[in-house]
Amino acid sequence: MADIIDGRAIARQLDEKTKAEVDALVAAGHPAPGLTVILVGDDGASQVYVRRKIKACERVGIKSTEHRLPVDTSQEELLALIDQLNKDPEVHGILCQVPLPEHIDTRLVLRTITPEKDVDGFHPVNVGRLSTGTGGIVPCTPLGVMMLIHTVIPDLTGMDAVVIGKSNIVGKPVANLLLDAEATVTVTHIYTHGLPDICRKADVIVAAAGAPELVKGDWVKEGAVIIDVGITRILDEETGKEKLVGDVAFDECQHAKAITPVPGGVGPMTIACLLANTVQAAKGLLGVNKDVSSDYADAPSRSMFTGSGSTPNQD
Repeated sequence: MADIIDGRAIARQLDEKTKAEVDALVAAGHPAPGLTVILVGDDGASQVYVRRKIKACERVGIKSTEHRLPVDTSQEELLALIDQLNKDPEVHGILCQVPLPEHIDTRLVLRTITPEKDVDGFHPVNVGRLSTGTGGIVPCTPLGVMMLIHTVIPDLTGMDAVVIGKSNIVGKPVANLLLDAEATVTVTHIYTHGLPDICRKADVIVAAAGAPELVKGDWVKEGAVIIDVGITRILDEETGKEKLVGDVAFDECQHAKAITPVPGGVGPMTIACLLANTVQAAKGLLGVNKDVSSDYADAPSRSMFTGSGSTPNQD
């Protein structure tokens, strides 16, 4: 049987570190980190996510505020609000919940959030810095994926990793983080020819294609580590009830060394990493522990995630 990677337990451990950092900031006379969440419209799933994020902020001492806007909010009004938050010194992190209504250009909105407060890591500046190994804020889910992998494989040097999915939100940033960790990375997607054969060679599989139970048992070699990012609600033919499944046929892959469950694997890590990103953004904006002589003085430290220092890999 594969070991189950308990995302909930690991997220709690990260929350404890985040709370300790918040407490240390406040004890040193700095303000508590502030996270502002913007929700446009009444999408049910988005409302659930926002509630969870606000509750999580309370647990670790982050000051959270919400801006709930009607679905007919104009793009100009939303951009004006973001501009106001960009200039607010009490706001260290800004998160605009997606999806946005169709009349709003999501890419423009995400570009408008200043990179230093972009705790989702979606701004082109942060994306570019991640891809070039020069710091920046890392997207929450990919960061959580890497933390989960490191609980099983502390050193990925030379490991063969396969990422299934090429999205800007998960697939591409995960691939960059794996490369930074010295893994040999193959990025694939659902249209990749010979995908099963590619996966069979992998020491690590990160499944993030959004395709229910795509990865079958015979795709996975003995002793591989599987991180399942997918989550889809499907109808259980036996019970007639809905259930949540990932991109991996979980029951078929018990010959793996370790595997994340769905739910309870990657999901809890996403919120925990959002909180940690907010603290790192606050420390950067407040100038805490900043080495002004460094070329990367404005790069948030990733030490609380990786256990290493913040000097970017320049290989």
